[in-house]
Amino acid sequence: MDEVQGQYEELAELAGSLAHEIKNPLSIIHMNIELLSEDLVEIDTAASRRCLPRVDMVRDQCERMEALLRDFLRYARLRHIDLVSGSLNDQVRQVLGAYQAQADAQKVDLQQYLDPDLPSIRLHSDSLQSALMNLVKNALEAMPDGGQLWARTYSNRSGVSLDLIDTGGGVDDNTVMHMFEPFYSTKDGGSGLGLPTARKIIEAHGGRISVQSEVNRGTKFSLQFPVPPRLG
Repeated sequence: MDEVQGQYEELAELAGSLAHEIKNPLSIIHMNIELLSEDLVEIDTAASRRCLPRVDMVRDQCERMEALLRDFLRYARLRHIDLVSGSLNDQVRQVLGAYQAQADAQKVDLQQYLDPDLPSIRLHSDSLQSALMNLVKNALEAMPDGGQLWARTYSNRSGVSLDLIDTGGGVDDNTVMHMFEPFYSTKDGGSGLGLPTARKIIEAHGGRISVQSEVNRGTKFSLQFPVPPRLG
């Protein structure tokens, strides 16, 4: 098992290095495509106008690849994070606050039911907020014409839990089975790394994430985190 784990870590490190090496020449290509587009606009001939849509297509694909590489590097580099005692409720409030304006614009009602007596957990604020933001972003994308998103925290025998429940379009059972697999995406232009990275972050907190969804009814993500034992 240790040998297999070592091979996996070596492969992940090589993949991360390869992605980093691709990122630099891709940035140069993107920059030069931008310059070429500006030159073609200035020339303003029939030939240059025919070329512009092709240049735009190359630029769009460069931007898509750059976004994919950013997501992949974030996923590949996440191995160990330093955890400190903190409030899950505070993390939820900050994330929902960051999306309040977007929710208002989409007529999505954000509801918080946060247990005021929730025990502290061990967390890494930046990475945990990144995971929660991905889940909230997905929920809002599922409700372009309005709806409701509930965030509920509570204690149970397993520790501390967070439910995020939306009234969006939901997904079918096949999508639920594969949604945490790297590069699996039902969105046009999606990297398929958002949910796998969120799961990796939550597991790095010693927690776990599960999902239930029903088409035309909505989706529920459930997160569970352990509570550190009391000292003394």
